[in-house]
Amino acid sequence: MVQNREVWGSKFGFILAAAGSAVGLGNIWKFPYIAGENGGAAFVFVYLICIAIIGFPVLIAEILIGRTTQKNPVGAFTALSHNKFWISIGFLGVLAGFLILSFYSVIGGWTIGYVIETLKGSISSFNDPAEAGELFNALVGNVGWNIGFHTIFFALVMFIVIRGVQGGIERASKIMMPILVFILVILIIRGVTLKGASAGVMFLWVPDWSKITAESILIALGHAFFTLSLGMGAMMTYGSYMSKKDNVVTSSAQIVTLDTLIALMAGLAIFTAVFASGLDPAAGPGLIFQTLPAVFSSMTGGTFFSLLFFLLLAIAALTSAISLLEVVVAYFVDEQKWNRKGAVIIFGGITYLLGIPSALSFNVMSGVTFFDLNFFDLIDFIASNILLPFGGLMIAVFAGWVWSRTEMMAAAKEGAERLFETYPWFEGIWLMFLKFIAPVLIALVLLNKLGFSITG
Repeated sequence: MVQNREVWGSKFGFILAAAGSAVGLGNIWKFPYIAGENGGAAFVFVYLICIAIIGFPVLIAEILIGRTTQKNPVGAFTALSHNKFWISIGFLGVLAGFLILSFYSVIGGWTIGYVIETLKGSISSFNDPAEAGELFNALVGNVGWNIGFHTIFFALVMFIVIRGVQGGIERASKIMMPILVFILVILIIRGVTLKGASAGVMFLWVPDWSKITAESILIALGHAFFTLSLGMGAMMTYGSYMSKKDNVVTSSAQIVTLDTLIALMAGLAIFTAVFASGLDPAAGPGLIFQTLPAVFSSMTGGTFFSLLFFLLLAIAALTSAISLLEVVVAYFVDEQKWNRKGAVIIFGGITYLLGIPSALSFNVMSGVTFFDLNFFDLIDFIASNILLPFGGLMIAVFAGWVWSRTEMMAAAKEGAERLFETYPWFEGIWLMFLKFIAPVLIALVLLNKLGFSITG
């Protein structure tokens, strides 16, 4: 019953938890390296536009669907539309959360592993990224190391989620998010005080428009969508614990602002250090586990800052992972009437077990491929390249075209009456982006992810 359903203890707690869901490895790991590969500041500018025209409008819609129904993705679509197609879209959201968490936990384990390796002194004496890369390959090639830290990370996720919305997720977010920002500030201060750091600042803030291509615009569109945890039911589930008195529009704006700010702060911390060390900002996915360890090895106090950085990564991974497990748990609590503890233990356990083949993809299962992808990459491709953009596209289509405009706007104005009275034009702008612009652009991202060449 809705009346007995858990709720956030405060709006501030919801903002931190939702921002924590959005702020993950995408902000600290993926955003810096794709910005580095696509020219820095010019890419950042395009990315900010994409956040405004895709991320913000769809985020409002996803949170609103959850807040209106006070249900998980399956229950939400069931309540608003008894059409089996839309109910199946809710199931896809739950499936996406399940699949993403299974391999995301493996990477989360790496972040904890690197905290331990830093404490052991394993990453304090690299001469170049190649040496750091050799250590990384050796670590992920070690079955015990990979599965062990996957286990530790997943145990932390289950511990937090099993304690509930207020006592677990909200409380943990109130602790972890301020720590995350504090660590970022320390890393930025250290980065900008390094000799040669100004080149990193220039790279991130002075645009070179010649670096922008149709492909880089699609990458920016895709990341703007991915970074806010859209299309996987996480924001819908978190929105379902909101009070009807809360303003969905301003809450969404605060989440977008915090998520974007942290991504830019991470970029500043990383690029100042990378440029000061004379290394390549376009190092790709290896930027975090190969280039940065070499950077830290070369700076005074490098072990301390390396420890802070990988702790930052671990916290970011954890805040996102708990939202992914909550999507799955909320479905079984709401729809199947399970108790929270049982849902977390059983379905958290199943998700953990699915993650083991992903962990083994870098060692004993490295030769096992599906369509030329190892198990880890296959699950990543299905979830990130298909389920997420398709789920986001369907949310935009549902909110823009299927859900009654009268009902949707009535729901949107609950708690936001003053905003819509003060800015009457906002309704039309939001609906225009939601109905026309976001679906087209998300469809382009989906086609691009599926390998269709649309950039010429």
